[in-house]
This record gives sequence, C-alpha cells and structure tokens, in this order.
Amino acid sequence: MDFAPSERTRALAERLGRFMREEVLPAEPVYASQLAGGADHRQWRQPAVMEQLKTRARDAGLWNLFLPDLEGGPGLSNVEYAPLAEIMGHSFIAPEVFNCSAPDTGNMEVLHRYGSAPQREQWLAPLLRGEIRSGFAMTEPDVASSDATNMRATATLEGDEIVLNGRKWWTTGLGHPHCRFVIFMGLSDAHAEPHQRHSMVICPLDAPGVHIERMLPVFHAYDEPSGHGELHFANVRLPASNVILGPGRGFEIAQGRLGPGRVHHCMRALGAAERALSLLCERAQSRVAFGQPLFRLGGNADIVANLRMAIEQARLLTLKTAWTLDQHGPKAALSLISQIKVVVPAVAQQAADAAIQIHGGAGLTDDFPLAQLYAYARVLRLADGPDEVHRAVVAKLEAKAQLAKEHRA
Repeated sequence: MDFAPSERTRALAERLGRFMREEVLPAEPVYASQLAGGADHRQWRQPAVMEQLKTRARDAGLWNLFLPDLEGGPGLSNVEYAPLAEIMGHSFIAPEVFNCSAPDTGNMEVLHRYGSAPQREQWLAPLLRGEIRSGFAMTEPDVASSDATNMRATATLEGDEIVLNGRKWWTTGLGHPHCRFVIFMGLSDAHAEPHQRHSMVICPLDAPGVHIERMLPVFHAYDEPSGHGELHFANVRLPASNVILGPGRGFEIAQGRLGPGRVHHCMRALGAAERALSLLCERAQSRVAFGQPLFRLGGNADIVANLRMAIEQARLLTLKTAWTLDQHGPKAALSLISQIKVVVPAVAQQAADAAIQIHGGAGLTDDFPLAQLYAYARVLRLADGPDEVHRAVVAKLEAKAQLAKEHRA
C-alpha cells in the first residue's frame, strides 16, 4: 500500500494550504459577523464573504476537488483527495469555499454516477458551479433510523408520477438560503426484499406539499446558515423521471454514496483534531500557572503525546480505507469504512475535549472554535450511523473472515 502523496496532490496541498492561511482562516470572524442569528431559517442569509471566497477559490483552480474524475474536478483518487480534505477540516467554512461540503458532495456523486442526463443538467450542473445547495432526506423521527430498513416515508409510483409522503429530520443544509432540493429516500415496495424496497427521488424544496417544520438545534446552536431541519412531505407529486436510477435502487445508490463520503468526513475530522491539538499546545506553552507553563503541569504532556499518537493511527487507518476503495471498491472496504467511522470522530472529540480543558472557561466560549469542534466531533458519532451499528458491521465481517480462515486450514 502506497499512501505517499502524488506530485499532483503535493502541489494542490501547497496551494490549498496557502489559500487557507491567507484567505479562509482570516475570514472566519467576518463570516460569523455576517450571520443573521436566531432560530428562524427564513431570516438566514449567505454571508457575502463566502461568495467572495468561492469566486477566488474557483479562479485559483481549487474547486470540486472531491470529484474522482475529470467532470468538474481534477480527477483525484480517494487517496489523493484525502490530505486535501484534512486541510479543509481545519475550518468549518472551508469545505463550502472549495465546493467540497457535505451533503452536496455526496449528492453530486450520486447524480454524477447514477443520475440521468436531464437530472445531471438540471441539478448536478448548478451544484458543480456552486450556484445552489442541496440536502439529503433519509433519517426519520418516528423510527429507529440506525436501521435504515425501518424507513416508513413512502415514494409511491402512480402512473407517470412519484408521490412522496412522510416525515424526515436531520436533513443537513436545509436552512441554507441556496438550498434548492433534497434527495428523498422512501419506501416504494413493502413486499420486495428489504434492500430493494426503497427509492431515491429528487425533490425540489418549492414543490407543493413540502413543508419545513423546524430547524433542529445541536448543543443549543442552529449551525446557521445551513442547519439541520425537519421536513413534512404531504402528498408531494413529482414526475416519475425524478426517481434516480429506478424504483427500488435506493440502497444500491446509498452504498455507492457512503464509502467515499465517510472517508471525506473522517479526513476533515482529522483536520479538526489537528487544529484542536495546535490550539491546545499553543495555550499550554503560553499560559503560566503555579509558576510553570501549563504544558509542564499534571499529565498535560502525556495528553499531548497520546493525542499525537491517536491522530497518526487514525490517519493511517483512514488512508488504508481510501486506498482499499480505490483499488478494490466499496465492498472490499466495508469493514474499514465502519472502523474509521468509529475511530476518527472519537479521536477528534478527545482532542477537542482536551483542548477545552486546557483553555479553561475560555474554551467554552466563542472566542475559540473548540466548543464548535467538540459538537462537530460528537455529531459525527451519530451521522452516517451510530458507533454501535458500525461496530456490529466490523464484528460481523470479522467473524465471517475468521470462519473462512478455519475452512481453508
């Protein structure tokens, strides 16, 4: 396995890192000052500085870096893109600057890989240009969505129409002023095999019957201007041509969507962990208590060492996952994908928590990004499936692999 950055990745990483230092990080307080504030998403607006940064990033050729082929992006493999995602992970606003933010990246990959030509023209093209945003409506409030086969919202074919009914929540990006559609996953045939019952449907937010019920706070913050929303679909009638790939293909599409997306999430989380560790070390060496720098007090040096080792191990596991995806595809990487979804958010949460502790009361305020980093890492332990589900996948695949070894012996 070769994780060494390619020449192209090194060149992009250098340019990306410079852009982050000179443009993105200094713009964070400006971005925050341009938010509307409050729980009413109808008052939210896109900070002007974000559109300015997007234009500069596009002009600099730092655009759609996640796309694994040349249509709208540089055609990087998962291994090549991973270090770039980590660099972006140092700032919450960075992924959107480079048109590499979730859930748009996953939706763009779905439309690129599985969408029809008209779907790509209408929805993928403006996403690639960064003109609109999107959401992914899968999780439901009335069932245990850790088991995706529990979904009860329906997508029913009636002649040349597909009719959507049900409730969805934790639809990330729903509050963004530029959000124009969601990809809805719903039950199409209750009598088919469990993983052939659901369909994915492109649903414009302005379609009759689509109601945004509320935005959901996370640790008492609304993650403006994107947010996470609850939706009600009441007899929403759409052309059957809005179904992606075909009825009953929802889980097939989901598996193709989640592999690379989870690598992206984990590499960004490693970037967040690195930023937390950097802030921790800066604080620990610059602040003095009881006559010594905080770094020399108690077990703080051990905390720093343990975090460095944990981040390095998590990065190697994520790069191995990216390499396996590139070389052997999503099926071969199933266990590794679940492993990184457990390991990496836990490391990022640990780093943010330790940095908060070193900063004392200041770590809980908005003077530093640590509280936001902690919330982000904690959310990742539920997003794309809770830890327990991923551990179950790892255990199941490990038992199967061990049994196969015994049979070969």
